[in-house]
Amino acid sequence: MKDKARPATAFLEQSDPDLSDTALLAQVARRNENAFAMLVQRYRDRFYRVAQRMLRDADDADDAVQLAFFRVFLRADAYRNEWKGSTWLYRVLINTCVDACRKRKRAEEPGDGPQPSSGPDRAIERLDLASALDKLPVEARAVFLLCYSEELSYREIARARGITVNTVKTQLRRAKQLMRRHLKEAQR
Repeated sequence: MKDKARPATAFLEQSDPDLSDTALLAQVARRNENAFAMLVQRYRDRFYRVAQRMLRDADDADDAVQLAFFRVFLRADAYRNEWKGSTWLYRVLINTCVDACRKRKRAEEPGDGPQPSSGPDRAIERLDLASALDKLPVEARAVFLLCYSEELSYREIARARGITVNTVKTQLRRAKQLMRRHLKEAQR
C-alpha cells in the first residue's frame, strides 16, 4: 500500500532516460508533471529546430514550441499508442507551426514582404536554401523538413501530418521541384 501513495513520482524515480515516449505520454495524460518535464527535455531542441525552419523567426519558433508543449500537456489523453509517441508529438508541433504560418499570412498586407535584391547581395541569395524553403507552401515545407531535417520515414510523416503516404510522396516531390525552381531563379 505504501507504493500507491506516490505513484507519479515512484514511476519516474525508478525509470531511466530511455523510457519510451509512449510510457511518458501515458503518464502525462495522468497529469504527471515529471513525465511532462522529461518529454520537454527530450524534444525541446528538436522541436525548436523544426519550428525555426518552418517559421523563420526565433520568437515565433519559441512561441510555437511553447504552445505545442502546452497542447501536448492538455491533450496527451488523445494520444493513441498505435502510433509512435514521436510521431504524435511532431504532429502537434507541425500543426501548431502551420496554424502560426496561416495566422501570419492573414495578418500580412500585400507588398509587406521582402523585396528581391540585386547586385552583390544577389550572389549570396543564390545559394540561400532558407530563402527557397520560405517560398514553399507551408504543407510542403512541413513534409520536406520532417523528411530531410528530422529524418522521419514516409509513414511517420503521414501519421504526423494526418495524410496518406502517397500524399507525403506527392508533397515531397512538389517541394523538391519548387526548391529546384527557386534555387535556379536565384542563380539568374
